[in-house]
Amino acid sequence: MSKANSSTDTGADARTAEGSRTGAGTRTDTGADERAQRRADRAAGERLSTAPREESPEAESGSGSGGGVPAMGVIGWIRWFWRQLTSMRVALILLFLLSLGAIPGSLIPQTSVDDFKVQEFKDQHTTLTPIYEKLQLFDVYSSVWFSAIYILLFVSLIGCIVPRTGQFVGQLRSRPPGAPKRLTRLPAYTTWRTEADPEQVREAALGVLGKRRFRAHTVGDAVAAEKGYLREAGNLVFHVALIVMLVAFATGQLFKSEGGKLVVEGDGFANTLTQYDDFKSGSLYDSDTLAPFSFVLDKFVGTYEESGPQRGTPRTFEARVTYNKGADGPDRKAVIRVNEPLVVDGTKVYLIAHGYAPVVTVRDSKGKVVSRNAVPLLPIDNNITSTGAIKVMDGYRDKNGEKTQLGFKAFFVPTFAGHGKGEMFSQFPGAEYPVLALSAYHGSLGVDSGLPQNVYQLDTSKMEEFKDENGELLKKMLRPGEKLDLSNGEGSITFEGIEEWASFQISQQPGNGLALGGAIAAIAGLAASLFIQRRRVWVRAVRGADGVTVVEMAGLGRSESAKLPEELGDLAAALLTTAPVAAEKPGKPESSEKPETAEKPEGPGKPEKPAASDASAPSEGPDAATHEDDATNEAGSRPVHPAEAPAEGAEK
Repeated sequence: MSKANSSTDTGADARTAEGSRTGAGTRTDTGADERAQRRADRAAGERLSTAPREESPEAESGSGSGGGVPAMGVIGWIRWFWRQLTSMRVALILLFLLSLGAIPGSLIPQTSVDDFKVQEFKDQHTTLTPIYEKLQLFDVYSSVWFSAIYILLFVSLIGCIVPRTGQFVGQLRSRPPGAPKRLTRLPAYTTWRTEADPEQVREAALGVLGKRRFRAHTVGDAVAAEKGYLREAGNLVFHVALIVMLVAFATGQLFKSEGGKLVVEGDGFANTLTQYDDFKSGSLYDSDTLAPFSFVLDKFVGTYEESGPQRGTPRTFEARVTYNKGADGPDRKAVIRVNEPLVVDGTKVYLIAHGYAPVVTVRDSKGKVVSRNAVPLLPIDNNITSTGAIKVMDGYRDKNGEKTQLGFKAFFVPTFAGHGKGEMFSQFPGAEYPVLALSAYHGSLGVDSGLPQNVYQLDTSKMEEFKDENGELLKKMLRPGEKLDLSNGEGSITFEGIEEWASFQISQQPGNGLALGGAIAAIAGLAASLFIQRRRVWVRAVRGADGVTVVEMAGLGRSESAKLPEELGDLAAALLTTAPVAAEKPGKPESSEKPETAEKPEGPGKPEKPAASDASAPSEGPDAATHEDDATNEAGSRPVHPAEAPAEGAEK
């Protein structure tokens, strides 16, 4: 605070203290004293805060004639709405609304994440779909209402931080204000008498407070000190960190790229758009910024617990790859594990899934090999029971020489329990007894229409079944090396063996590091604002009429805390080593307590008697120190610990 503010604080406290006296010099009742003290404490506490004061529209416009309130103009309303928007209350409300808005984005399939799930949801919920579409619940994070909350929160935080930062910088550049006239009004207070000189006491107080990291200086007959600025700094850091996290979130959404690729052992991937199975990016992303690299899946290694209650639980789950940077970079070996991605030029390659790809060979009626490849199948349970489709689109001709297409519904289990032992489901995720079940079709696969198809599903609407000798759908369970002969000598399909595949997610998130830094800073700032208390301490040392120095110490915190009296007591104990308690004069009673008597107006040269709550404080006035009882506390000259001081208005 500036010097002007310091004098204002002292004057305000003095006026509040003087306001507790009547014009005739008599003391008001205890209730009036308590109200005056509460007003003084509240005013002093508000001066410890950098929070902007909120004014109502009525206060903004001023009072009108006859007690009415005139209407505000356009500028007045704009200023009022700006104050409301930049208030901490509105910022918290907007933050809560943003959290609520993210809930449907997590529960409802999003177009930006998976188009197929969105379409499946629409097909299953025909009644809710029109409502969700109007509310933009399939595109929550790019919706108008979510963007409005996001922008308003951003503006609110900036409008809240800027003025608080200026006020906080001003407080750091200023010095602690001088001591109030009546330190007894403060919540933590103690006093004693000492033979040390007042200048010596003040110098010792500066040393003691300086060692405790207080900012201290001498103002008049007292030392003013302040501590706990990290509380306000923590508040500002917390709010700045929120802005950083919002910026990081926006950056990640606008400039991100994310795609998926399924790779069978022995195959590879190059980081170009044509290589992705699916690819999504932010609206400002430039595909030319794709990091140039490629990799080959050498082998997938998966081991599982073979016995006990954890049977089937993965123990090893890693993809061993060979990768290189650029078009002609050297080959490098790497192992990609769950949550341990391969990082190449800021792009991360995550291992997200694993499964089996049966190797099948299809021959036509003349025994010619039409296709031979590993067909990835989609796992449907934790034991990697898998399903999918085998499609032969080109190269096959029937026994009449006509071109047609073949399709096989495939069902695979890596560990089959055996015939007569329940349905065909895998008993273990490892490939200990693999079995492939196939059912055969021929006709049109529907791929020539140009419409996208699910590679794991077979559309049989334009296909015919191959029949067995009983006129039923031709199907068979195959072990590695076995084959299924198509009816009427139309060819065959052979189950050669199995390979494994791994699915990778290749993503570039430019805002991740910024978001992590913002989150750490937010936690640190919040901890500082919660556990650090800003407080002020004053030490006054004046010489009494009898030549003995009277020392008063008082403390004021921004919020009530039991630590403030304890800290003031520790400071008083440290100061006592330099300014010890003065010895009692011979003949003086051990206790200065007096029976309560009716209050009398002050006479010339004689101070008024303090109230019960102020029994340990010297009375005000130029000659207040002449009365010996005003320089001691309830136990003679022993300093009272602030925690032991009687409450305001309490009876002795």
